[in-house]
Amino acid sequence: MDLNLARTFVTVHETRSVTVAADVLGVTQPTVSYSLAKLRRLLGDPLFVRAPGGLVPTAEAERLYRSVADAVNSLDAAFVPRTPFDPESAPALTLSLSDLGEVTVLPLIVAELSERTTRFDLRVTAFELEAAADELIRGVTDVVIASPLLNSPRLDRTVLFSEGYVGMVAADHPRIAGRAPTHDDLVGERLVVVDGSTGHEEPRRAIAELELEQRIALRVTRFATLPYVVQSSDLVAIVPDLVAVLMAQSTPVSTFELPWPLGRVEVAAYTRRVPAASPVQRWFLDTVTASIERIPTAAPTLRTHVVPGRRSGLGE
Repeated sequence: MDLNLARTFVTVHETRSVTVAADVLGVTQPTVSYSLAKLRRLLGDPLFVRAPGGLVPTAEAERLYRSVADAVNSLDAAFVPRTPFDPESAPALTLSLSDLGEVTVLPLIVAELSERTTRFDLRVTAFELEAAADELIRGVTDVVIASPLLNSPRLDRTVLFSEGYVGMVAADHPRIAGRAPTHDDLVGERLVVVDGSTGHEEPRRAIAELELEQRIALRVTRFATLPYVVQSSDLVAIVPDLVAVLMAQSTPVSTFELPWPLGRVEVAAYTRRVPAASPVQRWFLDTVTASIERIPTAAPTLRTHVVPGRRSGLGE
């Protein structure tokens, strides 16, 4: 099997689409179809079959994928020169973020982009856990920033920062504002919580373990909603540290250290596994990681994790 056939096989397996594979490889769709037909004859297997969601690999294709992908990636890394990327020629980029990400890291990324290029075209889409990995692999999205783990051998994960949680109440809360409440203080308060697949399981876990579910007065779908309902009520929220600092700067809320031990959450950037990533994707990831240095230092539990060249592959 020659390298072009192997690269076509890997790309079709990762994108589940002849059309998208052709775009990624920079060839025509008939070229990809011809290469697939040649591979099918060579291997005596259909390799991919059509389904409503795209091409589905056969058992033989699944068996071959990992070894062929590793070989292609190794050869690409060794022999394919990386053309210097000109930021001024950057095409439109797509970044997937949660509502928290739009509040916390998006302004940092925009500031970093503004320093690196005089022009950029950035589209932000809402993070959806079920679709995020597939959209990265197919090239629909360039970078995803999220706390839920996207476990795929086709993706690289770069941890940007980790943080703990704090409590948040109205700045004029009649019982809690301006002091560090104890467990006994908080068990009598009413809570507002965020439901949904946000990746922030720790607050929900803590509330369940402390048997405080009956104290939940309000359930919302987004963390960004919290300061607006907290500021005009006596509700108590548990929020990630960084967003709490930013919310306290722009709304009349105050934060406090929780009397309970909560685990930390990692926020990571996901991209297609190098060298499948394009030069622009690599440049964009570098911009994202550099932007983390702009995080405000007022968040006491926050730790940045970006180390030059550090990435962790998933699903190995």
